[in-house]
Amino acid sequence: MPNFPIVDTHVHLYDVGRLSYPWMAGVPKINRTHLLREFDAARGKVQVERFVFVEVDVAPGRNLDEAVFVQEIADKDARLAGMVAHLPCERGAGIARDLDSLLRFPTLRAIRRLIQSETDQSFCIEPGFIEAVKLIGRRGLVFDICIRHWGMVFAIELARRCPEVQFVLDHIGKPGIKHGLREPWWGQMRELARLPNVTCKISGAITEADHASWTKEQVKPYVAHAIDCFGFDRAMFGSDWPVSDLTHAYPAWVDLVDEVIAGASEDEARKLYRSTALRVYRLPG
Repeated sequence: MPNFPIVDTHVHLYDVGRLSYPWMAGVPKINRTHLLREFDAARGKVQVERFVFVEVDVAPGRNLDEAVFVQEIADKDARLAGMVAHLPCERGAGIARDLDSLLRFPTLRAIRRLIQSETDQSFCIEPGFIEAVKLIGRRGLVFDICIRHWGMVFAIELARRCPEVQFVLDHIGKPGIKHGLREPWWGQMRELARLPNVTCKISGAITEADHASWTKEQVKPYVAHAIDCFGFDRAMFGSDWPVSDLTHAYPAWVDLVDEVIAGASEDEARKLYRSTALRVYRLPG
């Protein structure tokens, strides 16, 4: 466990009494309100100095309400230092008004439109989507890419077509750990890492393994490969809490990442757990 406070770049907070999250009906284990009290209980002895909230696929049309909810929490607790909000980027330039509304929130740092949940993940390289992403970049915001491993080719193309936009790849591209799949994800991670406008979130890997029988030995090679591809200057820690509760406790993920980087210098560890996140998401601290 790090002997210094960390920055967690991927935390979900939600209130099922205030907002609706239709997808949670399929995951009853986490289908209840998760706020800072629950987060503090889950992190245990891990010191979290700052964290980034990431949109929770709220019901359609409620994304601005979600941003209001998140900013209210941030106004009371400075640890919530950044927000990754949702916008329906398939609308192209039609997102401009909602984007302007989101820009009024001091914690806004990035936009995400889930790609992983679409049957055809190629929709993220359609002209309208590209137009929206470029608009997001011009407003000084990051775009988070959340895509499954069979769509990595589209993540690469999206980042290539928008060289002026800073991208963050969520959950190391969701590789097929459960089935022991490496290629083409293994090579595509190297290809994506060659693009200087992409940073990789070291997060969400255990939930891509078998939920009931995963082992560290299965997961660690994928985490190590992601860090090797991007280097400590472009890799940053994320917990994916409380989705992570489906498979493991918060400290267990920190322990696994610690084992992967056991040979790293303290400076490299601080980059992974702190400074890369502070720089990429422009967080205070």
